[in-house]
Amino acid sequence: MLAKARARKAGEGGETIGQRERNKRDKLMRIKSAARELFVSKGYDDTTTREIALRAGVGMGTVFTYADNKRDLLFLIANEDLAEAERRAKGDLSPDASMLQNLTTIFRDHYEYFAQQPELSKLMLREMLFYDSGEQANRFKVTREHFLALIVESVGFAVKRGEIAPHEDPRFIGWVVFCLYQVEIRRWLAEGNLDASAGIASLERAIRLLISGLSPGQAPKGRADARPARGKAR
Repeated sequence: MLAKARARKAGEGGETIGQRERNKRDKLMRIKSAARELFVSKGYDDTTTREIALRAGVGMGTVFTYADNKRDLLFLIANEDLAEAERRAKGDLSPDASMLQNLTTIFRDHYEYFAQQPELSKLMLREMLFYDSGEQANRFKVTREHFLALIVESVGFAVKRGEIAPHEDPRFIGWVVFCLYQVEIRRWLAEGNLDASAGIASLERAIRLLISGLSPGQAPKGRADARPARGKAR
């Protein structure tokens, strides 16, 4: 009897708790879909939050329930997918794998995600470079810090195994690797060759250079063209 009374009370407003949650989820998906479509078709700069609300069939107040501003809507589109990519990478890291293997594991999902929607990805990466405050931007910052922590953890594994013997703090090394990734993924998207394997291969080349260094006689392993230039025959 008590359970039935609670159920009736929950439904007095015309919908149950479960229905309210489903409605909220439906509105969220419509807002994300509308923002994605308009950002790609009209461009981020020419799209307004009012247009997104109209396309989604919700009020402006509902849009601002999920995102604080237009830039925050970009984070809203990407946050769940990027957080899931970070969780998968965390589960796949291995203290027995090489530093390069672990770093490739961390970055691969990101390349595959951005390859699926290149035009939107370019917008995201442009705005994410100088993100400001907002609920979704703050969520992105947390995922970004977790992502960076995985890179640092990979460096730590390599130090413990004696694979590398750095004179710098692993956190700084992790930050340098992250900076390489930031530049490489933007260059890859700009070139338009959206083969994730090709993008990863280029990033690996840069990371090998970082690992090997530029000291005399230290050529990155795995480079087919790491040989002296040919001179004239004598």
